[in-house]
Amino acid sequence: MSEYQELPIFDLLGEAKLTAIVQGFYRRVPEDPILGPMYPKDDLDGAEQRLRLFLVYRLGGPPDYLALRGHPRLRGRHMPFAIDATARDRWLALMMASVHEQAVSAEIAAYLERFLGDIATFLINR
Repeated sequence: MSEYQELPIFDLLGEAKLTAIVQGFYRRVPEDPILGPMYPKDDLDGAEQRLRLFLVYRLGGPPDYLALRGHPRLRGRHMPFAIDATARDRWLALMMASVHEQAVSAEIAAYLERFLGDIATFLINR
């Protein structure tokens, strides 16, 4: 997952901007025909919080995710969901729409697209 130069994304964007990116993603999810059905309607807030904490931690911020959830175990936690290339691509597209909505620099957007794309590819299980 590290074929590219690590950037101090948390330091460059801050928690508020990362939170806004995650919120923008989850604003799009319920109406999405591919991703919407994958997310339990009664746990969208929980899913949003978990993704926010994970990204803050993984992008160089405080390790609150680890304190609350332990090791990410991403593949195991996502195994119940049928994630194929189409779902992966849609997840990344919605995330990047949210990134661009936050008007981050081209360098940071490109970094996040590679970083998030690598994670999404890793989670393909079908």
